[in-house]
Amino acid sequence: MKRADWNALDEAARSRLLMRPTRALAAGVRGRVEEVMADVAARGDVALRVLSEHYDGVRLEHFEVSAREREAAVTAIGAELQNAIAEAAARIEAFHRAGTPQAHALDTAPGMRCERVLRPISPVGLYVPAGSAPLPSTALMLAIPAQLAGCREIVLCTPPRRDGSADPAVLVAAQRAPNARIFKLGGAQAIAAMSFGSASVPRCEKLFGPGNAYVDEAKRQAAERHDGPAIDMPAGPSEVLVIADGGANPAFVAADLLSQAEHGPDSQVILLSDDANLLDAVALEVERQVASLPRVEIARRALEHACLIRVADISQAITLSNDYAPEHLILSVREPRAWLDQVCNAGTVFLGDWTPESLGDYCSGSNHVLPTGGAARAWSGLSVSSFMKSLTVQTASRVGIGNIGPCAITLAEAEGLHAHARAVQLRLAVPA
Repeated sequence: MKRADWNALDEAARSRLLMRPTRALAAGVRGRVEEVMADVAARGDVALRVLSEHYDGVRLEHFEVSAREREAAVTAIGAELQNAIAEAAARIEAFHRAGTPQAHALDTAPGMRCERVLRPISPVGLYVPAGSAPLPSTALMLAIPAQLAGCREIVLCTPPRRDGSADPAVLVAAQRAPNARIFKLGGAQAIAAMSFGSASVPRCEKLFGPGNAYVDEAKRQAAERHDGPAIDMPAGPSEVLVIADGGANPAFVAADLLSQAEHGPDSQVILLSDDANLLDAVALEVERQVASLPRVEIARRALEHACLIRVADISQAITLSNDYAPEHLILSVREPRAWLDQVCNAGTVFLGDWTPESLGDYCSGSNHVLPTGGAARAWSGLSVSSFMKSLTVQTASRVGIGNIGPCAITLAEAEGLHAHARAVQLRLAVPA
């Protein structure tokens, strides 16, 4: 873990300190993803079989999960996990249902009505990672808002295991969207399949879900194509930034850092504190706790680029965090809500010592598909509205065009668009 005093660094050193791990790999990732995308676009299912064998170690003749596999998954995971999935799903559904966007209509002048109506996007493509750690929680985070939005066609891809099966917990969680078609495909090739379509996999209009650097890059490249799908957000390797004061519990803070470090070697974890003793204590706790983790090697690789940074005060820490725009922000400070108004850029915020990021990952109810890589400066986390589009509708009566038509004519003539003006003038000239 790197240690630094923020106020002792020049701008170049500050920039190097906070460089995300994936930046150094960007060129290589981009080139490999371009090759995968082109291969799937050209060869479809043939390419998907070859790529799955190469990256996932299994050759599949059929990618789609069968009804029998879905049924078997329920009994395979056991009652305790089934109940936990159901409990988490209920909270996720409740929170997302409360935030479902609403249509509205307004008479903006007598005889002039404007409306906003909502339509689900369809088909949508959901990506659920399952590389070194299958993520049924992500299946819940994607399937539930897609279902609430009313998406008629849902395609879900998740990497196959070595035996050719999909993770049963992912399958059970995915069934929160009963109409979802599930495919055993992972990585950039899954994104390519949903972007272009193949003999087996439908082409999707919008792609959702987090993933590693390759998945994130594949989504970016897909969205850049003139015929490509939209995407939910840049959602790559996980990251957490913790702001802690001298009253924070070092063991809690260390555990929060490690909970993100164990995601993958390209995860980013950062601690900002105005208390040198707290930084020292957290460093010791990280070393103590990491040794007992089953994923210790992955966590240690992530910790190689982790940062423990001393700042002048909590206000400076908030400013630094806003510049960095983390996926997850934890405020382990006294009176954390008093600082919330100053937080502008973060995917999600956890307030206080008793709110670990893990709750948001699984079962608090909010969504854990969040912008990474600094995208939180302009992007929001996933919600029901992510799966919907809005159309505006206008209806003018004879009275309505009489009331607002002169305004339209004046503005059209000011812009030199006389055909626009004429379209109104002709109507105004018709005798009552």
